[in-house]
Amino acid sequence: MRVAVIGLGGTIAMTGPPEGGAMPALSAEQLVAAVPGLTGLELEIVAESRLQLPGASVTIPDVVATLGAIERHLDEGAAGVVVTQGTDTIEETSYLLDLLHRRPEPVVVTGAMRNPSLAGADGPGNLLAAIVTAASPEARELGCLVVMSDEIHAASRVRKTHSTSVSAFASPTGGPLGHVAERRAHLINKPPRRLTLPAPNRQPRVGIYHATLGDDGELLTAFAEQLDGLVIAAFGMGHVPATWVEPLTATAQRIPVVFASRTGAGMTGVNTYAFPGSEHDLITRGLIPAGHLDPLKSRLLLHLALSTDADRTELANLFTLMS
Repeated sequence: MRVAVIGLGGTIAMTGPPEGGAMPALSAEQLVAAVPGLTGLELEIVAESRLQLPGASVTIPDVVATLGAIERHLDEGAAGVVVTQGTDTIEETSYLLDLLHRRPEPVVVTGAMRNPSLAGADGPGNLLAAIVTAASPEARELGCLVVMSDEIHAASRVRKTHSTSVSAFASPTGGPLGHVAERRAHLINKPPRRLTLPAPNRQPRVGIYHATLGDDGELLTAFAEQLDGLVIAAFGMGHVPATWVEPLTATAQRIPVVFASRTGAGMTGVNTYAFPGSEHDLITRGLIPAGHLDPLKSRLLLHLALSTDADRTELANLFTLMS
């Protein structure tokens, strides 16, 4: 059985002095060679280095191009593909791949919180667990997965929740899908549905505006004027200040506006509250609730949908699927 490993850079591929200053340098081949225990898996590992970037510099076109490389490896017989990259954007790149990857073979994204020059570097262990998952028949039909610290996460749920901990990744809504132990992927639960969209044919500008205490909404209008779509990171179940209601109403008449909870877990409501700026009020004014998607993932779904010229009804249906 063959598994392909595609390297995009990130901490897992960085080298430098222990006191700081690490930079991406290691190839995918070098990452694979540094993993103990691979020989016992009886797998053929094919490694390809595509980028040497920190996670913060990866772009949407980079991810789309990586999908092309993934499909090429699958056409050549790979049972699954692992993508290594910087953890800063894993929760976004993995979801973008999840939306674009239509085939049954697993795509697994992993990285590291500690570079190879540090004590307790987690890259080799994460890469081993990711390869095991990519080779597992149980991981088929699950789209894109994220494997970190031996936990298997759905791309639509996973979040980076800590800036330095090796246990930085979690799925606050729904929990992990399973874990890796004794060189085997153990899947305990599965996402209820899988949503895929065509690759973008253009790059619409979609922004996120966070609801914060005391913001009167004046900057919101100026920000929205530059966008093709807007995601509001709202309070609680989907609430904004009353002063935002009129600016958002006007904005929603011009561009699609989605509201998601800024809390990082749970869903946006639809009719629990009805005060001005509540979730029910926003829906009556043409805004679209994001369901269980957080603001970062809502932006990506809106970006892809707008790139294929989806209308408001189609957009609302897509986000309803995530509720």
